[in-house]
Amino acid sequence: MDTVINILNSMAREAIAPQTAAVAIAVIGLNVHFGFTGLLNMGQAGYMLVGAYGFAISVREGAPLPVAILIGLAASVVLSLVLGLPTLKLRGDYLAIVTISAAEIIRFIGRQPLLENVTGAAQGIPGGDYRVPFQDLSFLGAGQTSFGPWNYFNTGVNGWWVRVVAWGVVFLGVLIVWLLARSPWGRLLKGIREDEDAIRSLGKNVFAIKMQALIIGGMFGALAGMIYVLPSSVQPDSMGRQLTFFCWTAILLGGAATIFGPVLGAVLFYATRIFIKGFANATVPDSIMNTQQTEQFSWIVVGVALMLLVIFRPQGILGKKRELQFNV
Repeated sequence: MDTVINILNSMAREAIAPQTAAVAIAVIGLNVHFGFTGLLNMGQAGYMLVGAYGFAISVREGAPLPVAILIGLAASVVLSLVLGLPTLKLRGDYLAIVTISAAEIIRFIGRQPLLENVTGAAQGIPGGDYRVPFQDLSFLGAGQTSFGPWNYFNTGVNGWWVRVVAWGVVFLGVLIVWLLARSPWGRLLKGIREDEDAIRSLGKNVFAIKMQALIIGGMFGALAGMIYVLPSSVQPDSMGRQLTFFCWTAILLGGAATIFGPVLGAVLFYATRIFIKGFANATVPDSIMNTQQTEQFSWIVVGVALMLLVIFRPQGILGKKRELQFNV
């Protein structure tokens, strides 16, 4: 019984972790790209990385916190323009190729020893260089607070303050996307996703609308990158291809072109992996599978589950199958 309680507690802690919230925000942005517009962005981690670098470097160099956030968002806008201008007039698979390549280029540039004084190279930028102004905004005070199975410092490195802000941004992002989806502009996005030639025949500038969607989704990704690094540090390898895979898994799990699907998918993805890992540790003898191997086993099970999901319920948990009829 204690083992079950420990597993459930671990799942609950992972479900409300700041980095789970950050991935949910990134998936909200990916939902604007893929779910509503049909844009195949395979490099959302690249947006997260430029946002994190823009934010962290700006704070380290003395910029006020709001200015640093704006710089991180501006970096994502520049990246969207660089990627979108040459590709959005072409087929959707060109954008996929460009975005996954750009994300890797950004990661490798961040790792370069020549830029160690700027990006910290492979070691990254320590959290202490940029975290203090954010912590100074906390109104939760000092000490620890327990709530259910959760017990954290109120304003620590990985405490309640960063969780409150992270999940507040998640629900603000959900509200923004809900309002956009209900607007005439949101209906244009869905029209482009289903048949962009029909939208073009109505006299709409499809390229401009796609670019707007790419910029907005990229800004969500940059904001997610800033939150992702608040409890840790800015390390380029932590926001690579694997993180983009996590985002795509979450959106397919929760349901593309839905409002709450990205949040549900991100929470279930991380909590389920913790359950698989904890269950394997508790039931499989070390002679068969040690702790390191159960970590790898959890990813295998998640991968198999994703394949089954795509085969038997491609619309995800909250999605509708007709929303996946893309003309890309």
